[in-house]
Amino acid sequence: MKETWATSAGLDLHLEVSGAGVRRGLEAALREAVRGGRLAAGTALPSSRALAQDLGVARNTVVDAYGQLVAEGWLAARHGSGTWVAERTHQPAAAPADRPAEGAQAVRYDLRPGVPDVSAFPRTAWLAAARRALATAPATSLSYTDPRGLPPLREALAGYLARARGVAVTPDRVVVCAGYAQALELLGQVLRTRGASRLAIEGFGLPAHWRIITGSGLALSPLAVDAGGARTSDLASEAAAVLTPAHQFPLGVALEPRRRREVVDWAAGTGGLVIEDDYDGEFRYDRQAVGALQSLAPERVAYAGTASKSLAPGLRLGWLVLPGRLVGEVVAAKQAAGRLSSSLDQLTLAEFIGSGGYDRQVRRARIGYRRRRDRLVAELARRAPQVRVTGIAAGLHALVVLPPGADEHAVVAEGARRGLALQGLADFSAGAQPHDPAVIVGYATPPGHQFSTAVARLCAVLREVT
Repeated sequence: MKETWATSAGLDLHLEVSGAGVRRGLEAALREAVRGGRLAAGTALPSSRALAQDLGVARNTVVDAYGQLVAEGWLAARHGSGTWVAERTHQPAAAPADRPAEGAQAVRYDLRPGVPDVSAFPRTAWLAAARRALATAPATSLSYTDPRGLPPLREALAGYLARARGVAVTPDRVVVCAGYAQALELLGQVLRTRGASRLAIEGFGLPAHWRIITGSGLALSPLAVDAGGARTSDLASEAAAVLTPAHQFPLGVALEPRRRREVVDWAAGTGGLVIEDDYDGEFRYDRQAVGALQSLAPERVAYAGTASKSLAPGLRLGWLVLPGRLVGEVVAAKQAAGRLSSSLDQLTLAEFIGSGGYDRQVRRARIGYRRRRDRLVAELARRAPQVRVTGIAAGLHALVVLPPGADEHAVVAEGARRGLALQGLADFSAGAQPHDPAVIVGYATPPGHQFSTAVARLCAVLREVT
């Protein structure tokens, strides 16, 4: 039972006075009194004998509590001078949280792009793979490991990528990363160390990726994007180009064959590097899968993939397939950064791929996401026929083009008012290319039981604003 005790120092302490928790309770009470300002810096505390007598506890209890708080920096003590509250650097009061915009509601239905339906993560199959992997893994795999990634995962990835994406790969060219963001960061560091100063990007993409590139000290050269993908003919003296050739993000177009050859020729002629972001290469619906650009020029293209869309972003597992000349430098940069992926997750993914569980999950997800896409397109055609839907042959999002003169910011704001999270195309623009007003609808994100309601609210917003 907690009681309030008034000490001879005039301090009220709220603590348990019996049982094994007396010392911890006294520590907590004193710590909170200092943190809350009831005991100011420099305040002398009662002697251990006096406080023990006031509280009716053993003197050793007080001595131990004082000692712990001195060790933590809350109190200070000197032999012959007693114990007092230590001086501390002023801690500014926490700033109040930003208030939501007037009229905005909490997000209930998320249609922003870039995230799969994480509620569909195959928990049972993943746990079974983890058990099998741990049962057979050598103890050394749980120690500090090769920064390239565990050999079983690199071997499994090499086999899968060659079979499913047409990547020209051997395990020694694979580097496991903590997601695509780390892969891009490592390549940026290596390019900057090699003397690069500028990197080409698509004129529409993820600003977070652009910040990673500029954080490496590289300037950006946006490439215009049209129905054939990025305009690779505009490439000049850049050291590298980051492309999403199989399914441009967020416009949803594929890089046309002529431009695929053109960018490879550019890399061969200038010594440049193509960084291929194959972020959702497994999800194709109305056409055959477009094979990896990397297969055209394995020594000129760094292929990057991730489990974030096929499984879950929280796994933080991605991979690079590198030209031979870059493997050592990327591995050195990764080792210096000290950010390694979990060995347990690596072993589990290797087992998941090897047992066929990964292929089954991709097939299951592809069927489910195609059904969602079809429902989205059908509902928009029926209830918001004034919009045009494009970029839907593949991937996990659709580009919903608004009528001329519509305000995409107004659509996003009205969605927020109705508890619907949306993003406009302007959020993904590098600013160098004009575009029609549009919103990017991530139809994979809501869990299944919310999808119908989310689409209904989207249609209502489009009818209201456009």
